Amino acid sequence: MKKERYLVEGMTCAACAVSVEKQVKKMPGVIEANVNLTTERLSVAYDEAKVSAEKIKKSVVSIGYKLKNESTRDENGDRQAKNAQILLRKVLIAFVFVIPLLYVAMGPMIGLSLPEFISVDSHPWRYAFIQILLTIPIIGAGYQFYTSGFSKLFRLKPNMDSLVAIGTSAAFIYGVVALVLISLGQHHYAHNLYFESAGVIISLVMLGKYFEARSKGRTTEAIKKLMNLTPKTAVLVKDGQETVISIDDVRVGDLLLVKPGERIPVDGEIVFGNSMIDESMLTGESIPVDKALGDQVIGATINKNGFLKIKAVKVGKDTVLAQIIRLVEEAQGSKAPIAKLADSISGIFVPIVFGVALLSFGAWMLAGKSFSFSLVVMISVLVIACPCALGLATPTAIMVGTGRGAELGILIKGGEALEITHKTTTVILDKTGTITEGHPVVTDVFATEGHSQQQIIQLAASAEKGSEHPLGEAIIKEAESLGLGLSELTDFDAVPGEGIKADISGKKIWVGNEKMMGSFSDFPKFKELGVKYSEKGKTAMFVAQGKKIIGVIAVADIIKKSSLRAVEKFRSLGIKVVMITGDNRRTALAIAEEVGIENVLSEVLPTEKASEIKKFQERGEVVMMVGDGINDALALVQADVGVAIGSGTDIAMDAADIVLMHNDLQDAVTAIRLSRKTIVNIKQNLFWAFAYNVIGIPIAAGILYAFGLDVLLNPMLAALAMAFSSVSVVTNSLRLRRFKE
Repeated sequence: MKKERYLVEGMTCAACAVSVEKQVKKMPGVIEANVNLTTERLSVAYDEAKVSAEKIKKSVVSIGYKLKNESTRDENGDRQAKNAQILLRKVLIAFVFVIPLLYVAMGPMIGLSLPEFISVDSHPWRYAFIQILLTIPIIGAGYQFYTSGFSKLFRLKPNMDSLVAIGTSAAFIYGVVALVLISLGQHHYAHNLYFESAGVIISLVMLGKYFEARSKGRTTEAIKKLMNLTPKTAVLVKDGQETVISIDDVRVGDLLLVKPGERIPVDGEIVFGNSMIDESMLTGESIPVDKALGDQVIGATINKNGFLKIKAVKVGKDTVLAQIIRLVEEAQGSKAPIAKLADSISGIFVPIVFGVALLSFGAWMLAGKSFSFSLVVMISVLVIACPCALGLATPTAIMVGTGRGAELGILIKGGEALEITHKTTTVILDKTGTITEGHPVVTDVFATEGHSQQQIIQLAASAEKGSEHPLGEAIIKEAESLGLGLSELTDFDAVPGEGIKADISGKKIWVGNEKMMGSFSDFPKFKELGVKYSEKGKTAMFVAQGKKIIGVIAVADIIKKSSLRAVEKFRSLGIKVVMITGDNRRTALAIAEEVGIENVLSEVLPTEKASEIKKFQERGEVVMMVGDGINDALALVQADVGVAIGSGTDIAMDAADIVLMHNDLQDAVTAIRLSRKTIVNIKQNLFWAFAYNVIGIPIAAGILYAFGLDVLLNPMLAALAMAFSSVSVVTNSLRLRRFKE
């Protein structure tokens, strides 16, 4: 299966997006196709053995649109900005002519006087002719409504442009016929011209599209911020010479110089120097990290205070930042299930509107109303019934929601994940690396009389120098943090499953568990202390010198500071919390009690985690699984929502639906809150889009007039309302940018 993303040219409304999507989906070999109106992108997955990219492009061309391979992101941004500027120029041109057109057409109705030579009473033909002269430049500025609208109509794929084109063409053609009749002496037609309706409709629809384009541009700001983190150039060191090159020209294996204060250009490995690196854009940690020879560095992080030479390891689309951008883009281009309702309606909406407009025209003619009255009704129906608000309701909210998530370090991989997350009823948390830090540290030190805690740590760490056991590493790190120097070993012996024996400065030192120390005569005095540590989920390491125990060191994988707060927040959202772990029951219960979790699944193998999740799902629970994304991969896939928690280097974990980059469990709570806010926003958008059309179309068709109320919707007001509906939906979605953790 091959996946591609294309820029779609020629789309103007939701009906266009639906047409392109349907056209591609029906092709043999196409597995999945999604069109995002907001980004104007087609994401397609297809079987290369059955269909080619060229055939997909030709199929889209056959219905009046074009597919282009994605340009660089900068070029796409420039194109969008250029299109907005072109729209603005057209709007300005239209308003230069529409203002005098409105004055000439409507002025006499509200008591404004016109120059005598174009007076409607004394010179009706000139009065009509000046209006057509002012209308033609406006129609010229909006020519794309006609080229697009009629083209799609003739292909039986009508869109919003078709509605505008038919409505304004009817008004304009009626005016041209009236002008001819006026020249033949039927001067009363001068009082029933609709040139101003055509001009104002075109002007307002273009103005609405301009504001829409600007608003849609703001929905992609999260992507732009991420892209702006990437340096544009790098300093290449070759044959002793330093050369500034484009970031696009960096190749794997290149040697690059990074000066203090500069961003790391690509993912790489330090081959010279040491420094503090600010990785807050990836990990959320505000404290810079020490990096030295052989350490990995991530592109776009900041070199704080040292000269570094790095070897490029990952460049271009393979870097961590590029993967983040790709994930966010794919999420913004995907569809939530809730979008299918709007899509299905948008697809049949335009043909229905044509039918309603023609029926309204015919009904009023049969009711004895004049041709001009019936025409006004038809134009109003065609213009007010814009499906754009429906089409924009979901993708704009998803784009802003996923973009805001990315800014907060929460990478949501798709619209479906975003939607399902808000339904979560049970959260299952892996213990190691999720609730806990994921690595052991020294928590307690007991020393017998005549010895200090520092002596116990110093002796144990010296003995553990020859060991690679994680518990030994924890003791060595504790000694380093206390600034204790380690003594030289003269002999070392590791006893599997028990501990180690070592000779240090002529002293025989033992560091081990109950199995090793059980035969020591004084062990019973220390056994109870070991049990107390064990009950708290800690591992007791006994330290002996010359067959006599002199201290006990407790080592444990400590709980993250944020875990207790995260569990409390899950509960405040009404979500049940479960801990799952492969640890023994006693240790698991100790950890669970510390963070306030009552439901504990212990001694569960990685392969069994998925089946445990399935049991919850069979009881009707919507399960979010939060794990480290490596040994929990199967469980993450089984869960309704899989959440991988970890540093930025883990973001390529395909099993997860959501990746938390800040290594903070509270971000999983934030993801649920963001999902809930986004779904509420989508429902608000859909409600107003539906309500607008349900109320607007009958009024435009003259239903109030039919019931005796002297209310008939002017086509110009219909155009204004239509433009406002689309802009209001996008503006409502943009409120999600203010979402806070």
